[in-house]
Amino acid sequence: MNRSATAGEQRGAPRDGDRARQILLGLVAGVLLGLAARALGRWEPGWWPVCEAVSRHVLEPLGQVFLRLLLLVVVPLVGVSVVSGALELGRGQRWGRLTTSTFGLFVMNMAVAVGLGLLVMNLWAPGRGLPGEAVRQLYEGGTIQSDRSWEARRPELTPGMLLEMLLPRNWLGAVVDFQILPLITFALLFGFAARSLPGETAERVRTMTNDLGRVLFRMVEVTMRLAPVAVAALISAAVLRVGPDLLAMLAGFVAAVMIAMLLHLGVLALWVRLLGGRSLTGFYRAVRLALITAFSTSSSAATLPTSLAVARDRLGVHPGTAGFVLPLGATLNMSGTALYEGCVVLLVAQVHGVTLSWMDQVTLLVLAVLGAVAVASVPGASLPVIMGLLAQFRLPPEGVMLVLGVDRILDMARTTLNVAADLVTVCIADRVVGPGRVAGETQTAGEG
Repeated sequence: MNRSATAGEQRGAPRDGDRARQILLGLVAGVLLGLAARALGRWEPGWWPVCEAVSRHVLEPLGQVFLRLLLLVVVPLVGVSVVSGALELGRGQRWGRLTTSTFGLFVMNMAVAVGLGLLVMNLWAPGRGLPGEAVRQLYEGGTIQSDRSWEARRPELTPGMLLEMLLPRNWLGAVVDFQILPLITFALLFGFAARSLPGETAERVRTMTNDLGRVLFRMVEVTMRLAPVAVAALISAAVLRVGPDLLAMLAGFVAAVMIAMLLHLGVLALWVRLLGGRSLTGFYRAVRLALITAFSTSSSAATLPTSLAVARDRLGVHPGTAGFVLPLGATLNMSGTALYEGCVVLLVAQVHGVTLSWMDQVTLLVLAVLGAVAVASVPGASLPVIMGLLAQFRLPPEGVMLVLGVDRILDMARTTLNVAADLVTVCIADRVVGPGRVAGETQTAGEG
């Protein structure tokens, strides 16, 4: 999910849209190039070694540059984002019932979304549709780097293992191995400890963290400029070796994610009716403009002004409640992103024949929720977080290349789900708190 934290970044939204179109064009070009090279090799066998050599020595290294640059920022990006989130979370404790209901709904919303995504992925299992021979060809071509010892490296999440994952003896060694859970644990503790310091010191830590975050976000933004070419290179190399089987798997994955998102929209409809006390027809008629804006911009922050106007003018939410809940929701309430992260990890596991137990998937649910909160406010920022989750489950971080080409297609859908969840949350919170109870304080929070 792509969000912009500042007005300047919001003004960059059209460029983000151009990049999305470029990535989609790269996907199409990569598929056509891969199919053409495959057909040429089948039609004239003498050309097959040439096509394979170009794929191995030109296309794949080009794509790997993009993936390695993303891997470079995984650890600092996740750590800084979680620390910033903990600092912001701490400031919300002053508003009692509004804060409790808001953050409770955020967590419940993201947990349900991930649960639905994992359920659909387990039932549909699109990754199982990729034949073992196709996976072997991906490895032989070097498209995915791996030692291929998946079954031996699959985590066993006993209570002792969970303790080791949360609080390892060698924290630095765990981070070097791209284990994201101890990193998140440390970042949360660091953020809450910084919040407890005297006001001026805590503000300096917050300023320093925000500045460092902007630098890292810019690194991701610069890296994403390579995405269209990297997508074309990686997809063409994969299609050359695997053929239509890879395209069928991707189509199944997109369908599974979309079904899970539609199911979650159904859950949100029940919430707005039962907990928010509103008619479904009236609610969706009122928020239609915000949902269309979210779908077209792929940015919850760019949609935030529209969401605020819709909440106040069409839904009748108190301005103080809207000013508190919606800006926080655009930063923390990432149900579509959390759902997508869980689905990608499960897809890569299925492709590699790794069966994640229910305990593994419960842990994945928790990590996906935390990872969604940590996603930065720049295009493509979810990719480093997903790569960190893959490493946590001993799966190849390079496995993200399997969905790289369709990521932008699903981005529009998950942004729409994120904004819908924010609007449902603000309706429920407004009903729980009651009009006017926190007007002065929450309006100030919104303006801050």
